[in-house]
Amino acid sequence: MRILVTGGAGFIGSHVVDALIAAGHDVIVVDNLAAGKRENVNPAAKFYRLDICSPELADVLRAEKIDVVNHHAAQIDVRRSVAAPGEDARINIQGLLNILENGLRYGVRGVIFASSGGVVYGEPEALPVAEDYPKGPLSPYGVSKLCSEHYLYCFARVHGLPYVALRYANVYGPRQDPAGEAGVVAIFGRKMLQRETPTIYGDGEQVRDYVYVGDVVRANLLALAKLGQGGQPASPDDWAYNIGTGQETSVNALFAMLAGITGYTGRPVYGPERPGELKKIYLDVTRARRELGWVPQVSLREGLDLTMRAIGGDKPLAGGL
Repeated sequence: MRILVTGGAGFIGSHVVDALIAAGHDVIVVDNLAAGKRENVNPAAKFYRLDICSPELADVLRAEKIDVVNHHAAQIDVRRSVAAPGEDARINIQGLLNILENGLRYGVRGVIFASSGGVVYGEPEALPVAEDYPKGPLSPYGVSKLCSEHYLYCFARVHGLPYVALRYANVYGPRQDPAGEAGVVAIFGRKMLQRETPTIYGDGEQVRDYVYVGDVVRANLLALAKLGQGGQPASPDDWAYNIGTGQETSVNALFAMLAGITGYTGRPVYGPERPGELKKIYLDVTRARRELGWVPQVSLREGLDLTMRAIGGDKPLAGGL
């Protein structure tokens, strides 16, 4: 297939590109490099430096005769979305609509969408959270992801465009930018390796579900098969899949694991809680196992070790595998 990966120079998107090429697909990457890095793009992929909101995206879809769009380009920072909700909506909602409208016009046959299991549910009262749990996003970023899923549902029902929405937990792994605003594993890891002091916002008892990027990539490959199964979704939740581990880890526990791997002996600095962030979330992945045949394979301990090796390069790891 000819697959367009938006955000294919970014952390998750570039790993998806690598896997699609290894599986024999022709891959086209669109990325404006606002957050992604050109060196992340597989040399076997055709690259366009382009914003997903640009009218020129239509030219790419027309010229490249795309079968499937794997949509990873997004504004992903919760705090930025709180500070600038209009910009978040422009990128995440208008960008998606630009893809969908032109995709229909130029023969796209399916969309795989990177959604977020960490923000669309809000602050859940029952854990782990399944796909049909009531939604209540607490940040504009969460609203934009949920809104995007509803647009996908609408296009499926009205135009027959199949999709799969993958609701990621907290994804971590090699190529995650430690200089960015998101990705606590990369941020903590780099600081520990450089013997700097990490900051934990809040009391550190916030709970998250950390899933390794390699497991997320496998979910994207399995979603390709799901696109061809036909039918229509009865609700926006029907074609959505939680992609996580189903296991809870506090920020304090994550800090301790990373300290053990890197040999860091210092203590964190605790800062104020940040608006729009949840106290506790982890995901029920039963549906992904049942319908996609997907289960996470990389343990948190193993994944953290792989990530620290990627960040640290030649730096020795005290507690490495």
